[in-house]
Amino acid sequence: MSAPVLDLEVGSGLVLDGAEWAVEQLEPHCGMVMLTGLDGERMRVSFRFLANHPRCLASSRSAAEPAANRGRQPKTLRDLSLHQRELAALRMAHLLEVATGYRSGDPMRPAAGEARPQYDPATTTLTQRRHAKVAELRALGADQAVLLGLDRVGCRTLIRWELERRRSGLLGCVDDRWLRPSGGHPSVSEPVREAIFAVRKETLHRSRLSVRDREVLIRQYVREEYGDQVTIPCSETLRLVWLEWFGPGGGRQRYQRSVAPEASGQHVVVHRPGQVVALDTTILPVKVRESVFGEAVSVHLSLALDTYTHSLVAFRLTMVPDSAVDIAMLLRDMMMPLPMRDDWGEEMEWPYPGIPATLVAQFAGHKVAGLPFFTPETVTADHGSPYKNHQMVQVQRTIGCNILPARVLRPTDKQACERAFGAIRALLFEKLPGYTGVDVADRGADPEGDAVLTIAEMEHLIATWIVQIWQNRKLGEHAPVWGPGGDHSPNTLFAAAMGQGGFAMQIPAPELFYQLLPVHYVKIHDRRGVKIRGLWYDGPALDDYRKGPSTRGGQRKGQWVIRRDPRDRRFVFFQDPKTHEWHTLRWTGLPPEGQVPSFGDARVTELLHAARQAGLTPKSDPELLPLLLELIGGSIPVASWPTQIPKAKRTGHAREVAQADAARADRPTLPTADATGGVLDARDRANVTPLRWPQRAHQTHDSIDAERRRRREAAVPVTPKPPPPLGSSFRERNVFLLPGEDEEDQDRGPASKG
Repeated sequence: MSAPVLDLEVGSGLVLDGAEWAVEQLEPHCGMVMLTGLDGERMRVSFRFLANHPRCLASSRSAAEPAANRGRQPKTLRDLSLHQRELAALRMAHLLEVATGYRSGDPMRPAAGEARPQYDPATTTLTQRRHAKVAELRALGADQAVLLGLDRVGCRTLIRWELERRRSGLLGCVDDRWLRPSGGHPSVSEPVREAIFAVRKETLHRSRLSVRDREVLIRQYVREEYGDQVTIPCSETLRLVWLEWFGPGGGRQRYQRSVAPEASGQHVVVHRPGQVVALDTTILPVKVRESVFGEAVSVHLSLALDTYTHSLVAFRLTMVPDSAVDIAMLLRDMMMPLPMRDDWGEEMEWPYPGIPATLVAQFAGHKVAGLPFFTPETVTADHGSPYKNHQMVQVQRTIGCNILPARVLRPTDKQACERAFGAIRALLFEKLPGYTGVDVADRGADPEGDAVLTIAEMEHLIATWIVQIWQNRKLGEHAPVWGPGGDHSPNTLFAAAMGQGGFAMQIPAPELFYQLLPVHYVKIHDRRGVKIRGLWYDGPALDDYRKGPSTRGGQRKGQWVIRRDPRDRRFVFFQDPKTHEWHTLRWTGLPPEGQVPSFGDARVTELLHAARQAGLTPKSDPELLPLLLELIGGSIPVASWPTQIPKAKRTGHAREVAQADAARADRPTLPTADATGGVLDARDRANVTPLRWPQRAHQTHDSIDAERRRRREAAVPVTPKPPPPLGSSFRERNVFLLPGEDEEDQDRGPASKG
C-alpha cells in the first residue's frame, strides 16, 4: 500500500491530530518545516515526524493541489462573484445528492421528498445515482442548463467534481475558467495574434533574427493582410507577448527548430534521489585487453547518473554496442546494492546514517558498498534503438519507471551525464596506459601496445574509483539549490536526502533477471520442446505441460512464456506456473556431457544462414552442432588458432566470451541449473581473467568428441557380447583354423578330407 502524499509547499494545509495547520516555512537543508495553526500557534517539526505520524493527513482545503494554483496565490471564495458562488453551491448540492442521497449531505436533515428513489443509497449504487443525475441535468432546458453551467455534464465530469470537492470543499466545485490568471500586458487583437504566430513559423526556417526584425515582419503581415485600420501594439508589448508565448529563445537557431514542436516552457526541478536518472553510452577512451587472445580492443562504457546527487549508481563495460538487455541489466544494477569486494576496506562499506550497514547487509545477503541504490522514477536516454524498442517498454512496466528520450539536438537534457564522462576522463582515464586521447590528432604512437589492463581489471578499477573517490568528491558548482555555498559530495547529498524524506530500502528479488529478458510466446511440442528463433530447447521442466495448451487467454491464447537471453543462446528460461520456480532449458543440440563454447544471437543467425546456403534441412538441432563448431573454428588445430584466424574473427570470439560471462554473472543461481547454467566458480569471480583461448579450444574439441560418441551409441544401442574364450588345448597347440575347417577336420588330418 502506498502512503498518502503530503504537499508541504508554503501555504498548503494539513491536519495533525484533528487540528488544521498551514505550512509557513520550509527548511529542506535540515529537514524541518514550520507550521502555523488557526489560532496563531507555531510549531517546528521534521519531515520524518510528519511522514511517520499515524494521524497526519492532507487538508481538504489545501491550496497547493490544483494545477491552476501553481505559481500564483491560492484562490478563495472572495474571488468569486455572488452569482458564481450560487452556481458553486448548486453544484455542491448535486454532488452531495449523488454521494449521500441528500442535497445537504446529512441524512439527519433531509429536505422535503428526500431521499428520492433514484438517489436512495439503500437501493441504488453510486454509478446508478450518477447516471440518474446526468439524465436529470440533460432533461433541463438548453437555456437553463447553459445559464447554470450544467449543459455538458457527464459521468466523468461528476467524478472529477467529486474528487475536487473532497480535496478542496466548495472551492473544488469552482470552474477554473472563472479565475483565469490576469495577463501582465495589454491583450492583443486577433489579427496581431495571427501575425505573431505566422512570423514565429517563418522565422524558425530563417537564420537568426533580432527582436526588432521580428517586429518589422509582424507589422508587414498585419498591413498586407488587414490593412492600416488594425492597431498594432508598441514594441515593448510585442516583446513581452513573444517572451510569454515562446520563451526567451536564447539558443541556437537549429536547436530552436528541433525543439519548437515539443517545447513546454517549463523546467523540471529535481529534488530527490532517483527522480531523474540519465543514461548514456560512449566508447571507453582506454584500450583494454580481452580475456581470450589478450589483444587490445575498444569497449563501450554505459553509465547511469542520478541527477540530484550526481552519484554514478551503475555502469557496464561491453565489447559490443549496448543492447536492450544490457540497458535492462544496467537498470537492475541500479536497484541492487553493490557487494563489497575482497580488496575493499571498511571505509568503503555502507556509510549512510539512518540505516545500519549490518541491517542492509542482512536484507541484501552480503556486505554492501557505499553506493546509493534505488528504483528510478524517470530515466532520460538518447534516441538509440536499445532505448526505444519493445523490450524497453516491457522493462519500464516491470520496473515501474518512465524511460523518456531526450529532445533532439538538446544536449542540456543529459548534460550532467555528458559532464560526468568528461570528469571521469580527466580524473582517471588520462592517467591510465592505453589512453587514446580525445581525438585522433591527440592519440599516442601505439595505444594498443600500451594497453595492460584486461576488461575485468578495468571494471574493478572503475568500481573502486567510483566508491572511493567519486562518491566523496566535492561537487563545487553542482551543489543543491538549498545549500549553494556549502561543501557537498554525492554521499553527503544522498545522506541529506535520507534525513529529509527517508529512504525506501527496496531490494528486488533475484527473479527480476528473468522478468527483464525478452519474451517469446510459443507452444510446447510433445517430443521436441519449444522453438525459439530457429533453435529447439527442452528440459524436464516441460514434462508436465507437453500434453495440453496453456490456460492463457486473449491474443496469446494457449501459448507459453519463454524468456531468452540474447547474449547466450545455449539456454532459455521457463517459469513453472504451479510452483513459480524458474527452470533452465538447454538447447537440444548441446551434448549430454561437456560444454559447448558460448554463442549469441549473431552466431545463431550466421549458423541458420549457412545452413540455408548449404541446402540443409535438418530434422533436429544435433545435426546443426557440427556446422556450429565449424563456424566457431573447431576444425583448426589448437596450436595454430591464434595465428591463422584473422583479427576480426578473434575479436568476434572474444565478444562472445565476454557476453557469456556477463550473462552468467547476471543470472541468479538456480537449483536446476548445472555448472554452465547459473553457478559461478572461483575463476569467474576473480578480478583478473587469464587467457582462455586454450580452454575455448578444448571445449570445442571435447564437444566434437562428445557428439561423435553420442552418434556411435545411437547407432549401436546394445553393446555386443564378447566371443567365448579359447580352450586350453587349443592355446597349448597354438593352432589356427583355416577357412572352411572345423575342429574335427584338424583332428582327422589330411586323409580325412578325401
